[in-house]
Amino acid sequence: MALTPPPPPPAATADESDEDLPPVDLTPRAPRAGGKRRLPVIIALVVVAGALVFIAVQSLGSASMFFYNADEAVAHRDELGDRRFRLQGTVEEGSVRQTADSVEFVVFYGGSEVDVVHQGDPPELFQPNIPVVLEGNWDGEHFASDRIMVKHSSSYAEDNPDRLTPVDAPSDDGEVDGGNGGSSGATGSSGDDAATTP
Repeated sequence: MALTPPPPPPAATADESDEDLPPVDLTPRAPRAGGKRRLPVIIALVVVAGALVFIAVQSLGSASMFFYNADEAVAHRDELGDRRFRLQGTVEEGSVRQTADSVEFVVFYGGSEVDVVHQGDPPELFQPNIPVVLEGNWDGEHFASDRIMVKHSSSYAEDNPDRLTPVDAPSDDGEVDGGNGGSSGATGSSGDDAATTP
């Protein structure tokens, strides 16, 4: 089979000349107004993205707070410096001293004791011989706390069933407690296992 070259293109006719095409306008045009409308949208997106990053960093910061038992906190006192962390221990019997704007007490765990100064009022369930988790930092020789979380144990629920009755729950006589501070539901129950103070 022999190859033949393709036929040449047809010659332009008078009807297809460049003279029949419309002229091209090459004058500069004014910038579109759409660019000005996009700037506020871009600024709003940057602000929203910045807010989301801020919230994420704050959440990760509190989630990554170190947790130490009292003996570990004492062992790592120099490393911790004045950084915030959570301290866990049991409140020592006879160590609780209430002042005008704070409460001082001692927690122990693993053979170590830590003197604590908590600013503010402790939660209602705070008492000696119960486990607590404190948030704060070392301040000299004591732990400066600004938050106390009291751990409820199953034995607490068994020993104090009347304190765990939710507000607005019917009592044994069928009456509904409206949350006026009576013994049934005085502290309420949200289903959480810890009480806190800010």
